[in-house]
Amino acid sequence: MNKIYFQGTFGAYSHLAALSVHPKDEIIPCKTFDECFLNASKDDNSKIIIPESNRITGNIGIEYLIFQYRLNIYSEYFQKIEHNLLVIPGTKLSDIKNVYSHSQALSQCSKFIKSNNLVEHVRADTAGSAEMVSTVKEKKNAAIASTLSAETYGLEILKKNIENEKGNLTRFLIMGKNIFQPEFGSKKYITSFLFKLKSKPAALYQALGGFAINGVNLTKLQSYPEKNSFDSYFFLCDLDGHIEDIRVKKSLEDLGLHCEDFHVLGVFEADKTREK
Repeated sequence: MNKIYFQGTFGAYSHLAALSVHPKDEIIPCKTFDECFLNASKDDNSKIIIPESNRITGNIGIEYLIFQYRLNIYSEYFQKIEHNLLVIPGTKLSDIKNVYSHSQALSQCSKFIKSNNLVEHVRADTAGSAEMVSTVKEKKNAAIASTLSAETYGLEILKKNIENEKGNLTRFLIMGKNIFQPEFGSKKYITSFLFKLKSKPAALYQALGGFAINGVNLTKLQSYPEKNSFDSYFFLCDLDGHIEDIRVKKSLEDLGLHCEDFHVLGVFEADKTREK
């Protein structure tokens, strides 16, 4: 059986995403993102499912691990994020004083938290917060987490969908050590890559010119400082198209002329959620 690693504890949104994408695999929790990447880099039969960005709060902050390990991206998956207030069974809203969750979940539910005068407590993840509330068994404590967390830890959902904005999504990347890419066909594809430019004036401006000339759309361009440096940057990019498309190929060849380092992270089908 293949393994798929996620960061957090059972009941986390990453666990929910893993069940949606690879329900037949052995799903294994890790304490940190670093541990996920390290496990996948050592084992050909394993994958990781990692949150990369959120529609409301932006990047999750795993770019440095993408640069370090350079695992292949097999696919993307958009998980709907619906936050719930989880409590010990029998708890009333008036009993609650403290609310525990990941910093992003607390931020995404700030209106509900403020309107009910709850004291926020940041923890490592949403499911871990639910587990803590279940273990401590005090009605003054509540967690913000998924319905799966409620089922996993025997908690009651006191309030459903308490997030500030509906339609919230987190983009997950499924990654692994082995290199695989789909054949070039009529579907919509994403090519993901990273690069580091040669040190020269207007390097980024010149490097990106090939995409405009060839009519290739960049959907992501993010800079990240090289280790121990604030004047040398890597860039993480996604573009619309397959690497075997002649326009994409020419664009990347043009980019390569300006690069000190260039690495293709993956070619994969665009998730259908992008079309909505």
